Amino acid sequence: MNSSPSPPLPELLVIDRLEVGPVKLERKRLTAPYTVYRNGEAHSTELIYSYEEAVFEPGEAGSQNLADMIAAQVALNYGLFCREIVFHGKYDNADRRFLHSMAENTAREIYVMKLLQPNPFLTGKVAQLKPQAQKHYLNAELVFPDSASKSASPSWETDRNRHAILSSGGKDSLLSYGLLNELGREVHSIFGNESGRHWFTALNAYRHFRDHIPFTGRVWMNSDRVFAWMLRQLPFIRPDFASLRSDEYPIRLWTVAVFIFGVLPLLRRRGIARVIIGDEYDTTWRAALGNIPHYNGLYDQSIYFDSALTRYYQQKGWGLTQFSLLRQLSELLIMTILVKRYPDLQAHQVSCHASHKEGERVYPCGKCEKCRRIVGMLSAVDADPTRCGYTPAQIDHCLRSLAEKGVHQESAGATHLRWMLAEQARLSLPEKVRKTLRPHPEIVNLRFHPDRSPAETLPEDLREPLFRIFLEHAEGALERREGKWVPFDPLVQRGGQSAKGEGRGA
Repeated sequence: MNSSPSPPLPELLVIDRLEVGPVKLERKRLTAPYTVYRNGEAHSTELIYSYEEAVFEPGEAGSQNLADMIAAQVALNYGLFCREIVFHGKYDNADRRFLHSMAENTAREIYVMKLLQPNPFLTGKVAQLKPQAQKHYLNAELVFPDSASKSASPSWETDRNRHAILSSGGKDSLLSYGLLNELGREVHSIFGNESGRHWFTALNAYRHFRDHIPFTGRVWMNSDRVFAWMLRQLPFIRPDFASLRSDEYPIRLWTVAVFIFGVLPLLRRRGIARVIIGDEYDTTWRAALGNIPHYNGLYDQSIYFDSALTRYYQQKGWGLTQFSLLRQLSELLIMTILVKRYPDLQAHQVSCHASHKEGERVYPCGKCEKCRRIVGMLSAVDADPTRCGYTPAQIDHCLRSLAEKGVHQESAGATHLRWMLAEQARLSLPEKVRKTLRPHPEIVNLRFHPDRSPAETLPEDLREPLFRIFLEHAEGALERREGKWVPFDPLVQRGGQSAKGEGRGA
């Protein structure tokens, strides 16, 4: 598949060819070579996924096709930088359409969010690019030398009472588990265990779930090592990138799918029908840089991503749907419900990518933007941050930093948080600044937006019980009408949203 007759952004073409596969399959493991051809040389590494139970049948078409799709996801981050990406494996029509569509979308997102925005990891001319609107942003030709025209995977048998949560140890997946468990559903918390320090974020929660909660699973993967290896193949990335402290990844934006596809073999084996990811209201955005449309770097956390994945699953006959339980909630409401309703789960929360181990427990760094955001929200709802590992000194530092630097949230949420903390005398702000702060009541209400968070994002059998729980902790509910938030009762009114039918997240 050619993205265009000629490369739209030739100055970014630094890799002649990236080859993925062929995938070697074992019952509990897949191994995929990644080979970069550049300047007449070839360099290779291996992408590995390892499972604690037998999930593949070597030689079986469905197992091989699923493994091929897992192996392909990391490569979708490099369509801007390669002349050609070769995917070895039996990819059918649905697979090829999906990979091409996501590679094109990811190329545009990376161009806008990583190359046209300030990025401390860039060097040389690439750090000084000017926006150029293109018909296509995917430089690479995607090649499938072994493709199949018909479905390469048989249908799956699934049970819609079985729910898998993509679990990370953060507030969203912990709350998602608490909610579904309270509703009496069968819940499988599946953790993605990256090979490096990022796994520390999930470790406290994983150990608790492994020891106390049935159906917990784990998938080990070295995708983080492959991402780092790929950075070394890009000459415009600073050689000392690993030593830079940043809350952002240098290049990649197609990340969630690397985890989601990695857990699919467990879902197939266990007959799970619903895939839950933890995304809130403010992860679905449409924006533009000049006349270049984009998703603010959040496509793989958006409602559009859930819809695209669900369509793909249905085309494959896998019987899966993907959705978030939390689309109507702000970050602050998520934290409020978690800490008030499920405090024992919240105690295992780590939302810090610079966390560290002391003994057998992982502790947050207490310095990064995520830490000041978590400490700020916990303090605002009168919860104790020490319960999830923060020291009194770290709490003071986080609140001081929040007053000076703010947090990376939707603007209404960030302003409302500062207003709450200032009203509680937890933030020391100049009087001039304090007088400019105003509450944003939508942040503590459920928000039903026709594009970002309609009721239909949830299956019908989950809507009413979840909304009842949410309304015990929210101030109410609002619906977006004609550019304004208006009061709304999701248990009685549906506005333009049907109360019947399975909806997008059936």
